[in-house]
Amino acid sequence: MTNKTKNILFGIGFILVLVLCYQLAISKTLVLKNEYNALSQQEALFENTPKQISLLKQKQKYYDSLLNKYQIKGSSLQNGLLKTINAFADSSNIKVVGFLEPHIIEQNDLKVNTFQFTLEGDYNAILKLIHKLEQDTKFGEITNLHFERKKNFRTGKHFLQASVLLKSFG
Repeated sequence: MTNKTKNILFGIGFILVLVLCYQLAISKTLVLKNEYNALSQQEALFENTPKQISLLKQKQKYYDSLLNKYQIKGSSLQNGLLKTINAFADSSNIKVVGFLEPHIIEQNDLKVNTFQFTLEGDYNAILKLIHKLEQDTKFGEITNLHFERKKNFRTGKHFLQASVLLKSFG
């Protein structure tokens, strides 16, 4: 064999050895490196979880103490309405998403309170709550009930929200 042929065979052999090294070792190393980076990012996200949980528990205790301290015993229509809604929501599959401050209007020496709240849950359960508010209690009348189907893009599930306006006189 001549030197030229030996050099060509040596070059081809070297290229084959490089391809084999990449296939057998380097590619697996790169995959493991990418997996390691992803796991490191997840670890950084979960690193402060116990501290955040303890802070949230402290906030919950503080807010619970405020609720117990300022609870008004049946003197406020708004508090009574909120208690009734929460009691019904606890017994059924409804969540109270929002409860806004009442809108107060005085017309001809008559005070009109309009309460706006948003419910999330099953259609039948929401209708049962609305029926209970109008028929079984004396909080007022439902002037507007707006159902809206929404999608939680994080989970991909649809849910039903109802915005309610309740008008009370007095």
